[in-house]
Amino acid sequence: MLQCENVGLRFKDRILFKNVNIKFDNDYCYGVIGANGAGKSTFLKILAGIIEPTSGNIIKGKHDRISYLVQDHNAYDNDIVLDTVIAGDKELYDIKLEKDAIYLKEDFTEEDGIRAGVLEDLFLKKNGWQAEADAAILLSGLGIDNSLHSLYMKDLKETDKVKVMLARSLFGNPDILLLDEPTNGLDLESKTWLEEFLLDFKNTVIVISHDRHFLNKVCTHMVDIDYEKISMFVGNYDFWLKSSELIQKQMKDSNKKKEDKIKELEDFIRRFSANASKSKQATSRKKALEKIKLDEIKPSSRRYPFIEFVPERLLGKDVIRINKLSCELEGKTLIKNLKLTIDNTDKIALIGNNEQAKTALLELIYNNSNSINYGNTVSISYYPKDNSKYFDKKISMVKWLEQYSIDTDETFIRGFLGRMLFSGEESLKNVDVLSGGEKVRLMLSKMMLEKSNILLLDEPTNHLDMESITSLNKALTLFKGVIIISTYDRELIDTVCNRVLKINDDGTIIDFKSNYNDYLKKYGGENE
Repeated sequence: MLQCENVGLRFKDRILFKNVNIKFDNDYCYGVIGANGAGKSTFLKILAGIIEPTSGNIIKGKHDRISYLVQDHNAYDNDIVLDTVIAGDKELYDIKLEKDAIYLKEDFTEEDGIRAGVLEDLFLKKNGWQAEADAAILLSGLGIDNSLHSLYMKDLKETDKVKVMLARSLFGNPDILLLDEPTNGLDLESKTWLEEFLLDFKNTVIVISHDRHFLNKVCTHMVDIDYEKISMFVGNYDFWLKSSELIQKQMKDSNKKKEDKIKELEDFIRRFSANASKSKQATSRKKALEKIKLDEIKPSSRRYPFIEFVPERLLGKDVIRINKLSCELEGKTLIKNLKLTIDNTDKIALIGNNEQAKTALLELIYNNSNSINYGNTVSISYYPKDNSKYFDKKISMVKWLEQYSIDTDETFIRGFLGRMLFSGEESLKNVDVLSGGEKVRLMLSKMMLEKSNILLLDEPTNHLDMESITSLNKALTLFKGVIIISTYDRELIDTVCNRVLKINDDGTIIDFKSNYNDYLKKYGGENE
């Protein structure tokens, strides 16, 4: 159990939230949502005791252990992988370290023996002899091979470090589990494993995520940070979205009725206030008018960019034919003898563990490989996972976008940027200092202006907030052309794609001409 009692947080003149009174119970999973900058991560740190609130208190059980997902993946580079996970239960790990240190002493004393006995008893009560096996199970579930368990953290790939840190937070059955973006860096199979783990977890889970499918699968409640307050809703993300939209509509409809009534009363008072025979009625209506109070509807901190891909020309019957395409990198086969025909209604999800292979295929299609034939009507826009080369010049966003626009009038360009949430003077900011999310929105702006009928997208949701992901998802759903996308966003795959292309580790391809759910029914997880 974890409880907020009149909790508030203020940064200088800005109130993030105030008068928060909510309770988190066992066997429930709470998803924390809100716009970028609303204070989601800060709220989690308050719950973890890392940050003190400006006002109020956090109340938890006396013996409850809180586990918080650490975002610094390099903090434990000099530690063994298994030890890093076990150290997630600090009390158990400290017992282990002290016990091991005593047994290594050359001058082992009677006092050491007594202390070792106490530690052994504590170690046994905390199921310490099972710790390495439990840690290994978590690591394997997240896709960390047994051969990596005894390595130092510094020897792992960055994506594997992310998984180890997640395993560390899950270790030891914590009473309260706080997870800030736990699905970042996880492949589809690891996400599925995590979903099942949390569904079986009987204690309290509080999670921040931009992954809508994940929130829908695991959350029993949503905790929304908006309008300078924190509100709790029963249900998953989709249920919260529909409920919040309904509440806003009901408030607006109620205000509209009240405004109509106010106008009616004011008209009567204006017409008859000077009329002696109607004065009592006018006075009565004045009192009625004073009692009508409009609901306060504060502006939301959520902002949705306007994303729309409209091809200048529709695709003909012939689109793309790939014949015996192969690709190697440093002696390793990425793609092996690929034969593929892409039709004009295809929305293809690229899946598989080999990131380089998926990126290589998208780049080969974009760069007109000799093994690929293109129809006469084809035009292609490409969103690369690494977009750094596009932003190495010190020029403003306006000047940057002019390069890709037929209409170079500054009013048009600034208006276009405004639709993508770059308003006013912000559009004059240099592109080399933009955040990851801002760069993604600019790249999507470029693609919209190109008006192509084939979109190639390599993990486009990285760095985007929930509102931008939602807008992109809607735009891709409505797009009248071909899409080939590499993404770990399950909601995007489920709602957009009608064909699955899995690149196996040996470079061979599984071409499945149906949606991802049907693919799973036929092939299972298979390390997607």
